[in-house]
Amino acid sequence: MQPTQTALIVPVPEVEPAVSRWRAALDRATSWGIPAHVTVLYPFLAPGDLDDETLAAVGEALASVPRFTVDFTRVRWFGDTVVWLAPTPDAPLRALTTAIWRRFPQAPPYEGAFDDVVPHLTVGHDSPAKAMTEAADAVTRCLPIRAAIDTVRLIAGTQQPGGWRTIREFPLGG
Repeated sequence: MQPTQTALIVPVPEVEPAVSRWRAALDRATSWGIPAHVTVLYPFLAPGDLDDETLAAVGEALASVPRFTVDFTRVRWFGDTVVWLAPTPDAPLRALTTAIWRRFPQAPPYEGAFDDVVPHLTVGHDSPAKAMTEAADAVTRCLPIRAAIDTVRLIAGTQQPGGWRTIREFPLGG
């Protein structure tokens, strides 16, 4: 199936041992082929708009942000519907979102739905409270987790099992 959406994400393989079991059960994006990640910008541009000039502009914007390290030290909640890992510091992740949004103002994060785009790594959402609480408790026992962030991944796909694929990875600045 042809991709209908794109996103820019920071994959965080370091957290997979702690969250993969829970994401598989509580985050439908896992079934789409999306790894544990922090979103930089979603939705991004339409897949058909990803020409060479656009990809070069993405690369330039992301190269303006230096590589960095984050620590995931606590589990947090958005209301009672989303359980997530909080990256510390979150300023470099916010800088990635800002760099892309400034370059592509036609693609506001989450279509402008939120005043404050909080960097987070979703563990689960919209699932039974008992399962979400169990996941939060289990993941908390695995913390802290340190992650080196040096690339942003452009992905495209559909909300179908296995529907998302990597288009390109962009290195951050030195």
